[in-house]
Amino acid sequence: MSKPPVRVLIHGANGRMGQALLRLAAGHDDLQVVAAVSRRVEQRVQDGVPRFASRELGGVPAFDVAIDFSLPEGFDGMLAHCVSRGAAFVSGTTGLSDSQLAALDAAAQRIPVLWAANFSLGVTVLNLLVERAARDLAEWDCDIVELHHIHKRDAPSGTALALGAAAEQGGATPRYASVRAGDIIGEHTVQFAGIGERIELAHRATSRDVFAQGALTAALRMADRAPGRYGMRDLLAAG
Repeated sequence: MSKPPVRVLIHGANGRMGQALLRLAAGHDDLQVVAAVSRRVEQRVQDGVPRFASRELGGVPAFDVAIDFSLPEGFDGMLAHCVSRGAAFVSGTTGLSDSQLAALDAAAQRIPVLWAANFSLGVTVLNLLVERAARDLAEWDCDIVELHHIHKRDAPSGTALALGAAAEQGGATPRYASVRAGDIIGEHTVQFAGIGERIELAHRATSRDVFAQGALTAALRMADRAPGRYGMRDLLAAG
């Protein structure tokens, strides 16, 4: 007997990632988007998906997991709503404050929570490589350069900070540089420089779909997890 599809709510549905999530979710038989939530709603139903404004969260249908790609100002309400509904929370919203990051830990006592700065498989592996390089190249300089489109607000990017955390875990002290130009989807380079030699570890995204597909996969794997704080590495291990 086949399992019923995982019921998904997408928060930040009008954004670039939200639109990619809705488009790719239509090709998944193992999940069903039951609600698309954004700050403003122009059509109540679009492509068969019910639409809700952020202020209408109380009226959304039952869901198993929310995927949140919004802004910091919309993050708190969605996280709190998942806690009240007992639903899993998967978020890629960046630029969060310390108190919002602490709220993730608090929510993880009651629901499964996954926050990631980047949902691509390649970046998940890059974090592992950076940590290993930092450990083996303890005396080398570590610099992280990230490039994104001109509309991205936070700098350094959440992915750059996550890579920096991996470098720190290995013992390095990273420095950051950010570029905002054109329509660059996302490029990250971690450079380790010693005397007479240097190593570059890089990831370049050519399609936003890799992040959306990773978030959908995360949602499928988080829906039936026990309460707790998870990361993309945990999902790799569950592969």
